[in-house]
Formats: sequence, C-alpha cells, structure tokens
Amino acid sequence: MPEIDQNNLPRHIAIIMDGNGRWAGKHALGRIRGHRKGVQAVRTVVTACREIGIKFLTLFAFSSENWGRPDDEVNALMSLLAEFLEKEAPTFQKQEIRLTTIGDIDRLYRPVKEKLLEVKKLTEKNSKMVLNLALSYGSRDEIVFAVKKMIAEHQEGKLNLDDIDKDTVGRYLYTHNIPDPDLLIRTSGEYRISNFLLWQLAYTELYFTDVLWPDFGREDLLRAIAVYQQRERRFGLTSEQIGNT
Repeated sequence: MPEIDQNNLPRHIAIIMDGNGRWAGKHALGRIRGHRKGVQAVRTVVTACREIGIKFLTLFAFSSENWGRPDDEVNALMSLLAEFLEKEAPTFQKQEIRLTTIGDIDRLYRPVKEKLLEVKKLTEKNSKMVLNLALSYGSRDEIVFAVKKMIAEHQEGKLNLDDIDKDTVGRYLYTHNIPDPDLLIRTSGEYRISNFLLWQLAYTELYFTDVLWPDFGREDLLRAIAVYQQRERRFGLTSEQIGNT
C-alpha cells in the first residue's frame, strides 16, 4: 500500500470516472452492469477520501454530452443515481459528508432531481467533507452561463467592466464556493480533460491511470496522492522562489 504524507494532502480531488463500458466488455457483460460496478467504486473512493482527510471530492458523474447516449443507458444511469442517493444518504450523515452539485440539474429526471435536492438539504450542515457531483455538466456550458450572467448584471448596473478579472469570473462559475482542484485523476488510460472544469484546472496536477473505473480502489487512490506529493507546484514561479516562500 503506497504511503502518503498526511501533511501534504490535496485539499480538493476531482475525478473523471472513465471505463465502465470497457470494464463490462472485458467481462462479457452489458454496459449497465459496468455502470453498476462503477457505483461500487464511487462508494469505495468516497469512503477512502473521508478517512484520509480529503476536504473536497468532485466526481464527473454525468456530462451534458451523455444525454446523447441510447435511451436505455440514460434511463439506467438515472436509476442508478437515484438508488445511490437513497442508499448513501445515511452514510453521508454518519460520516458528516455534505452533498453538492454542479451542472444543469433541471434536466435530470424529475424523481432523480427531487431525491437529489432532498439529500442536499439533508446534508447541508455536514462539515467534514464535501462530495460534489458534476451532473448534466459541461465546462463550456458553465463558462457561457457565467458570461451571460456577467453581461446581464453589467446591463443592470451591478457590474462594471473594469472590475472584471479572473477572480470575478470565478465567482460566477458553478464552483464559486469551493477551491479549485489540486489533483485531477482520470481512469481507463484516456488522456483528455473532456470538457471538465476547464477554468478550474488551470494549475491542477493531472494524474492518468490505465485502471478502469470499476477496478479503481483505495490503493489506486493512495498511489495517485503519493504521485501528487512528489510533484513541485510552482504556479508560474521558479523552484528557487518556491523554496524562499
């Protein structure tokens, strides 16, 4: 088991959970079985992050592009989401995990949205960890939404153009109330960001693994964190400057 430094943990980990379909194909199973197995990996990783001491975990659960998948797969994903929320709500309370979301949740099936809002309300005072689900989410859509909101507030006299800087833009994003990710993990051997947190990942450390998401467990998470801890985060400065700060 990889050893990690508890004094140098990433505050916020974001994960692109990829490979459910390929896992199913590898095991001669239908794609839905792969997604169900992927939910088990979600439980494992959420619990591990809570135990390790990660404060924020964002999971790319359903992209805006995923609506274009076959109806039976979309229906199954919605059902799995509702089932996950129902089963995990007591665990969230016990472990003091607050559930939040980013994305256009109004597009979710009505029963799923209602359950989601119920669990978010139930856990809103929990303070040990934030589990942030990206649902019906696309980063370009998020940026467009932010731009439109800034334009509208400018026209209403609430926002001056000269006052707009990168911090201002950040306040109009879905993630305005959580820090940018320190570490991004993508499973299944793909080397893409896939329209995920494009603005927020500007200085994030990227970690790619060939492990398919349903097989991703605690040891894989610890390995990713251990690699993160070996890197020097300079944020545009030199190594000498970092050493002097």
